[in-house]
Amino acid sequence: MTPSGRKQKIAIFSVSAGAGHVRAAQALEAAAMKWYPDVETVHVDLMELVPKLFKTVYADTYIKVVERHPAFWGYLYDKSDRERVDSALSKLRIAVERLNTRKLRQLLVDIAPDHVICTHFLPAQLLARKLRTGSFGKPVWVQVTDFDIHALWLHDRMSGYFAAHEEVAWRMAERGIPADTIHVTGIPIMPVFGEPQSRSKCATEFGLDPNRTTILMMSGGAGVGGIEVLADRLLRLEGDFQIVALAGRNEQLLVELRRLAERRPGRLFPMGFTRVIERLMAASDLAITKPGGLTTSECLAVGLPLIVVSPIPGQEERNADFLLENGAAMKACDAGALAWRVNTLLDNRQRLTLMGENARRVGRPDAARHVLDIVLGTAIGKRPS
Repeated sequence: MTPSGRKQKIAIFSVSAGAGHVRAAQALEAAAMKWYPDVETVHVDLMELVPKLFKTVYADTYIKVVERHPAFWGYLYDKSDRERVDSALSKLRIAVERLNTRKLRQLLVDIAPDHVICTHFLPAQLLARKLRTGSFGKPVWVQVTDFDIHALWLHDRMSGYFAAHEEVAWRMAERGIPADTIHVTGIPIMPVFGEPQSRSKCATEFGLDPNRTTILMMSGGAGVGGIEVLADRLLRLEGDFQIVALAGRNEQLLVELRRLAERRPGRLFPMGFTRVIERLMAASDLAITKPGGLTTSECLAVGLPLIVVSPIPGQEERNADFLLENGAAMKACDAGALAWRVNTLLDNRQRLTLMGENARRVGRPDAARHVLDIVLGTAIGKRPS
């Protein structure tokens, strides 16, 4: 509670350019509801405040570029990471972003938050300017949502940064962020990923055999990734295993997966978008996915080993590097390589088990709670029960 007796209020700002930034914000909301019932959270997707054209260019175009022109995205990622803050291009970009987010000022007045957490660099950048000009004076925190750090995330006057791993924290400090403001918390995921799940019950819930090896193939919330081709290749392998293939919100992909399942009865289980991914993970032995920061963190939290495919140049490549270096994943460059790796793991259960143990070792299922503990000033070790 505040000195006046009202609930403390946290504004959480995300941007729906990809699903991960929004999911991190939602995880913080859920954690506050579970562990801090006297705290009010308000989640705002900044793209809901901007003109439709800006949203199309900023958020929707991002998805198209990373899917259709990944090499170009990698170029932009590296170039913007090296770009000087005072360059003409940087100043133009900042001016355009500021002009298209004018509603933010009034929204901050309406919400009147005691704390702000940003799960995307754009609101952090806009709020950093307001802090510099004195038009906003509350603490602003930044949650980085990948196992990497990029220049766009780094701003002065932030109250603190939350990093996915010790190396990310080290690299932040190398770039000039005060070390005492950097906290290694992990990436916020839903509290349910820290709760025990029954493999048998979860498998039965989805019509799966709990005694068979289960491979979970994920394409992301938007359903990108061509997993129907990968699933078809894996189904030609020998061995007693079953595949759950998620199409996300991609209806056409779901249709294609169902057609494939008809030819492989009892082996392929297509599904669309799900809100209980933690239960599917509990029923699985191996995940095949793009290495987004949130999906990666969810798998690590439940000890689910991964084979990563089609990482986006830039942040997802760095995420993949982190997984490989920590022994929690393998990487496949095409369908043939994926089939070889799956076949190798099916023949070497000891290695699969070790990958799962490594995943759980670096997983941080309590990241969201840890972030809130720090923001709200609760000493570690004295968390609310």
